Amino acid sequence: MNEPSKQPDSAAESFERTGAIDINDFVYAASGERVRRLTMPNGSHWFPAVDVCNSLGYTTPRKALLDHVPEDHRDNLETVTGSHGLSIPAGRSWRRDLQLIDLQGLILLVNACTKPACAPFKQWVAEVIEAVQKEGHYTLAEAEVQPAEPGAPIAYAMPEQVAEAIVRLEAHNLQTDEELAGGQRESIALQKEMLTTQQDTLAVQQATLSVQQATLAVQRAMVRAMERIADRFDTLVLERRTPRVALTALPTTESVLADWRQRLSVTEDVWTVAVVIAPVLVESGELREPLEAIAARTGLSVHRVNECLRLLRKHACIRSRGGAENGAPVYVLHQA
Repeated sequence: MNEPSKQPDSAAESFERTGAIDINDFVYAASGERVRRLTMPNGSHWFPAVDVCNSLGYTTPRKALLDHVPEDHRDNLETVTGSHGLSIPAGRSWRRDLQLIDLQGLILLVNACTKPACAPFKQWVAEVIEAVQKEGHYTLAEAEVQPAEPGAPIAYAMPEQVAEAIVRLEAHNLQTDEELAGGQRESIALQKEMLTTQQDTLAVQQATLSVQQATLAVQRAMVRAMERIADRFDTLVLERRTPRVALTALPTTESVLADWRQRLSVTEDVWTVAVVIAPVLVESGELREPLEAIAARTGLSVHRVNECLRLLRKHACIRSRGGAENGAPVYVLHQA
């Protein structure tokens, strides 16, 4: 960072000055996390507010922004990228309405944070402000080793507090990674033991299943043999004790109607009802239709349908078998 009273002479000089400290290291020292970042063509940096708030321990990002970051230093992703003619980055995490904050907004959130890891960075910010108040400017010390290329920008040394914060954070992260790796190794070992136990259990279950399948096969074979013996025994008993009779063919609609024609001389109404109910009696074995349904199918009145059914019962064409749950009468074929 250079004297605030001086303005950069060109875009290249502006980029050189704003890049005096690597922005990734700067944000890492401030927030303690590697935060996602968008850099605009003019060199300004924008960060997802939710990333910064999570790294700093804010439970409600929206409230943290309203309390600590003015509107000038926050905006949504679509507006920020659109103002520079850029498209929205790919990926579901980059939503159009994603709230972004600029570098000043990030620093404001860090200054308002009570996280102990932010203390070195805030101390450095305080020193910068004090230096500007006393001397009118704050200048970074130049690094001991400068780039050898002609025209290369000057390399600046990182402030001591920022460097120490980064070292502590990296050491903490390294320790955390080692602890996590140790826990993962223990978890993998435990998973291997569980897998071995599961494999042994599966082998026992498979052996048990094989025995059960063999036993079941034997039982099925015994059942089939007993069924064949029983069938043969029943056949022999029937052949000896039951006189041979001719098998009666199953009734059909045509045979039922033909039988009814021989039994009675009916009117056209009765025959209309007979033609409707005969197929139902043959296929279903019984008739459970309400009188209203039969009347609708025949075009007769309910009273006339009832009289036709009574006539069919009288001449032993059908017989009653009580009533259905809905109150409809139940009829079956009258077989001798």
